[in-house]
Amino acid sequence: MTRTLGSYIAAVIVAYCFGALFISQGNIAAVTGLGFDVTMSQRLGAIVHDVSGMTDIYLPLVAVSLLLGLPVAFAVIRKNPHLRMIGYVSAGFVALLAMHVIMKAVLGLSGIAPTRTLWGLLAQGVAGGIGGYLFCRLSGQSKAD
Repeated sequence: MTRTLGSYIAAVIVAYCFGALFISQGNIAAVTGLGFDVTMSQRLGAIVHDVSGMTDIYLPLVAVSLLLGLPVAFAVIRKNPHLRMIGYVSAGFVALLAMHVIMKAVLGLSGIAPTRTLWGLLAQGVAGGIGGYLFCRLSGQSKAD
């Protein structure tokens, strides 16, 4: 149980960090698309700002999304253990993708600008997939078990 909880927390943190990084760079891509120059230090500053500044809204959304997605994957994996890796990676990918699609459907707006594009939405899915991958790696059976 402790391993699963620790794996979940690590997966949420990593998915959040990658998601915030992709959001940050998606916003910067929109700015550079308008013809503005953005330096590397400005990019890094934006990443630090977004990762530290989105914890109150985006982090809980990522946590809830993975809290819903990973147990569904576990139910499938329990019957098909050979699908463990692909199951958790897919669950993380779909969980974060679904979070943005559901927010758009329920609220009628995309609260995160880069998710208005297909690439931005897929990048959020990749962030979830990375979190699912980490969960799979950390929550696996050890030799002592």
